[in-house]
Amino acid sequence: MIDEYLRAQLNAAACAVFDLEPDEIPRVQLETPRQKEHGDLASSLALVLSRSRGQPPRQVAEALVRRLALDPERIERVTVAGPGFINFHLGRPWVLAQLGQILAAGDRFGESASGAGLKVQVEFVSANPTGPLNVVSARAAAVGDALVRLLAASGHAVASEFYINDSGRQVELLAESMDARLRQARGEAAAIPEEGYHGDYVRQIAEEVVAAAPASNLDALDSRARLAYLQAAGVERIVAGQRRDLERFGVHFDRWYAESELHRGGALDRAREALRRAGRLVERDDALWFETTAFGDDADRVVVRADGRPTYFLADIAYHVDKHDRGFQRVIDIWGPDHHGHVPRMQAAAQALDFGPDWLEVLIVQQVNLHRGGQPAMMSKRTGVFVTLAELIDEVGRDPARFFFLMRRSNAHLDFDLDLARTQTEDNPCFYVQYAHARIAQILAHARGRGVELLPPAEIEANRLAEPAELELLKVLATLPEVVSGAAAAREPHRLTTYLREVAALFHRFYHHQRVVGVEEELMQARLGLTIATQVVLRRGLELIGVSAPERM
Repeated sequence: MIDEYLRAQLNAAACAVFDLEPDEIPRVQLETPRQKEHGDLASSLALVLSRSRGQPPRQVAEALVRRLALDPERIERVTVAGPGFINFHLGRPWVLAQLGQILAAGDRFGESASGAGLKVQVEFVSANPTGPLNVVSARAAAVGDALVRLLAASGHAVASEFYINDSGRQVELLAESMDARLRQARGEAAAIPEEGYHGDYVRQIAEEVVAAAPASNLDALDSRARLAYLQAAGVERIVAGQRRDLERFGVHFDRWYAESELHRGGALDRAREALRRAGRLVERDDALWFETTAFGDDADRVVVRADGRPTYFLADIAYHVDKHDRGFQRVIDIWGPDHHGHVPRMQAAAQALDFGPDWLEVLIVQQVNLHRGGQPAMMSKRTGVFVTLAELIDEVGRDPARFFFLMRRSNAHLDFDLDLARTQTEDNPCFYVQYAHARIAQILAHARGRGVELLPPAEIEANRLAEPAELELLKVLATLPEVVSGAAAAREPHRLTTYLREVAALFHRFYHHQRVVGVEEELMQARLGLTIATQVVLRRGLELIGVSAPERM
């Protein structure tokens, strides 16, 4: 990849200029300059080094450039701009060579070994089994699934997981809410608990459970047994519904892990003892506390209450101990905004247990604001409170929903325009990208209809591509491996939607100005090759975010 080549050259130059060892040089991502005249790629390494070297960044940049030993076929020109950015202009021979590389790689284009086989687990969604998935969970599903795909494409050994919180007070409240609904249906005066679940889906699930109940009849059970049955059956049905909705959304987990497995297997006791061996448990007020303040938390946390019951926190620690025991070298948890305060205490647990400073990463997926007709769309017919994932898919479709969820950084609030997501015009970003792919399919069908036989990649004369629109498109297509590895490393799937929109725009511009079929043979084959390369990149990029690449629209 060109970024790895340039980074290696910059690091060698920095070692020579400042007498540094390779591991002393900070890793700096290459970026695309906003202004085309500044080149194709830019590095801010000089700005970073200037802070530690005590020299003006532009002076550092000029010293680095003088030491660069670049292949002129790859890089034709290097300039220093602004306060000290080093800008690289790609060489035409290298750019043209990328056409054959893309066509030869086909649907494997964009893959790399940058992850070096690191064993990574991504846990996401993990919504409580107390109701259907809402739009924040839907956004987390889109982000998590895209990240899993990106990590796999960049050479990581990645596994996805959904954690089912099927123990604790929230599922007890579900059972009590279901029981109240059933009694209300029989005309009894039964109140749903104050913190219970009021949506109409609770009544529906309760009725389904009763319809499938064993012959022993729920009424023959005592109160405790009745609630236990309702809890187990209700959780089972809700999780099945969550799984169906996620599969409709194109999200499939390698494992669904239930919290109850931890309780049955003694994992909480083992986690507590691990913390005790680490010397971070203290007894206060008859309870057992984990000293998270020693690791930067704002207060210590209870792990075992005074009555002997474990807290949710201890269960979470046990779950992460289990992840570590399964051999994951990196764990990425994707949580909703209401879990922000839980991050430092879980980081404290990972540090106390000596899992390593980078072992646990937590990404926060922020709120989604749905809009319809310019007004907030908050209410759901099914829940009475929030719009569900299933309702969103029904209204706008899987592809637009996934694409829209990935158009901004996951830690930023997202305004989701339902009307725009439904439209089939170029104003809809998802449609715009998919339409570019469908247009290419039409161009290729037209060529075949005229009897054009496409040449093998090795026989295409790429040097016939000379127009600015052709070369600019090819340059951007060639960067897909860097975009994929960069998005995976930064945990930023939204980079793919930005990139795909740029590719679609460049292709539409190229096709508007350059005729593909019907020109001189060698030029036609080169342009057809560029068209197919664009199709490869669009299809691969859409696949990485879980969106289809239609051939007709």
